[in-house]
Amino acid sequence: MVSLKAGSRPPWVGLGAAVWLQIASGNAYNFPLYSHSLKSVLGFSQHQLTMLGVANDIGENVGLLPGIASNKLPPWLVLFIGSLACFFGYAVIWLAVTRTVESLPYWLLWIALCVATNSSAWLSTAVLVTNMRNFPFSRGTVAGILKGYGGLSAAVFTEIYSMLLNNSSSKLLLFLALGVPILCFMMMYFVRPCTPASGEDSKEHGHFLFTQIASVVLGFFILTTIVLDHMFHLSASMSYACLATMIILLMAPLAIPVKMTFFRKRTSKSEILDQPFGSLDCSNQGGNADKTEPLLEPSSSTTDLRSFHESNDMSEVAMLLAEGEGAVKKKRRPKRGEDFKFREAVIKADFWLLFLVYFVGVGSGVTVLNNLAQIGIAQGVHDTTILLSLFSFCNFVGRLGGGIISEHFVRSKAIPRTIWMTCTQVIMIITYLLFASAIDGTLFAATALLGICYGVQFSIMIPTVSELFGLKHFGIFYNFMSLGNPLGAFLFSGLLAGYIYDNEAAKQHGTNLLNPNVSCVGPNCFRITFLVLAGVCGAGSILGIILNVRIRPVYQMLYSGGSFRLPQSSNN
Repeated sequence: MVSLKAGSRPPWVGLGAAVWLQIASGNAYNFPLYSHSLKSVLGFSQHQLTMLGVANDIGENVGLLPGIASNKLPPWLVLFIGSLACFFGYAVIWLAVTRTVESLPYWLLWIALCVATNSSAWLSTAVLVTNMRNFPFSRGTVAGILKGYGGLSAAVFTEIYSMLLNNSSSKLLLFLALGVPILCFMMMYFVRPCTPASGEDSKEHGHFLFTQIASVVLGFFILTTIVLDHMFHLSASMSYACLATMIILLMAPLAIPVKMTFFRKRTSKSEILDQPFGSLDCSNQGGNADKTEPLLEPSSSTTDLRSFHESNDMSEVAMLLAEGEGAVKKKRRPKRGEDFKFREAVIKADFWLLFLVYFVGVGSGVTVLNNLAQIGIAQGVHDTTILLSLFSFCNFVGRLGGGIISEHFVRSKAIPRTIWMTCTQVIMIITYLLFASAIDGTLFAATALLGICYGVQFSIMIPTVSELFGLKHFGIFYNFMSLGNPLGAFLFSGLLAGYIYDNEAAKQHGTNLLNPNVSCVGPNCFRITFLVLAGVCGAGSILGIILNVRIRPVYQMLYSGGSFRLPQSSNN
């Protein structure tokens, strides 16, 4: 069993370090920045390039192994494995793009890209699982913050790519192969399991608000500097100043534990008497702290959460002994809101409804993301860097905003979080129809809308799966749900978008479909793809409505008092 770090500061130090690791975990979003080099240097067709995009998404989202490892290994070891995958995967692609090694086979590059982007699953799983358990009463907020920074990662890497690396694909690949592992080695010590608070801290809301504001400022700053750089071509000194400012803004969440260090909270005797015993957490690790009896017996809900990590093994052993002696009957299956094992969750209809709704949202969105450069060129926008930055920023807004809004309404009205997935998928129908129409002036608006809706899917799925099926095996559930992303990329991007694009390009140029120099221009390049995606989102919206109706009673039970509480019947 992993030892827990006590005290109020370590969780916030871990959250500050997790922000950097979430940025690093977004390395898979860089595919549009170097995909043109794969096509031009290595002579790939659009269909081959699209299938590499599928490999990119498979690696990023197939994280069942990291999910299992997060229950068995300490976070630093999970992060270490992810850093090794990042190094070896991107190093192979760099060797191919720079022609350091000639004639690497296509299948080897496909596997290397899977390995490289699989580092995202290892990094993201380590920080999400650890921080969701460290802040169990603020799951939506934590998920929104971390996935929000993950959404900003594309803009962060774009700024580095344009201002520091001079728009060089080979330099970017080398940066990913070396920079991300170095960052992991620097931050892995600080991301560790901590003793969760037994109740909601009054100052926690202010700390989260500060982190959210800092992330919004960072997002606006990055988007502004990228636009200014493309308009006025900033000088080298200005570019370095912008990068330094970006680094300072990324360090902003660490101001919370620094403030807690220099301005320690003074607790009066009356506050001590009012606190539940479980919340009097001793910061002396292994010290000789005095053991005192509680003045008041703790409530069952606070005791359950206080002993979240410690009680699992003991309760299961006690139950087995009791069953053997005939004292109790065999343990019943868990109800929604309690801790499920994976085999117990997969037989639930709500599990598959959530998976399908998430699959529709992210699978259709990632299809546009993977083909964003080609979509822009087809509609007359040849410099697609700003288009990618816009999508990244709006993706961040959707992730952060989805967490904030869902947290507010689930506490005030006990409205299921998934209602926001349904609403955004209705908007996505309109967005895909805008893309299909190719009306002048709508490309940037449609990209922004899609980025927001795409981001909401992530920040809603993560806390929802933890609330319905528990935190004990959250890493496995989260990574299984994430399979919706590569599955959608394979079906909608690999089999649909790439095939239609190449056929249309062949019609326009009268050339062979496999000619790597063929580019498609005009709305017909992706029109059928967008119409299919609109229909898929229509089906997803219907499934979302069914899911919302089914899980409404669960949320009324979990948030009946205006804040999260554990089911009274749960032992875990």
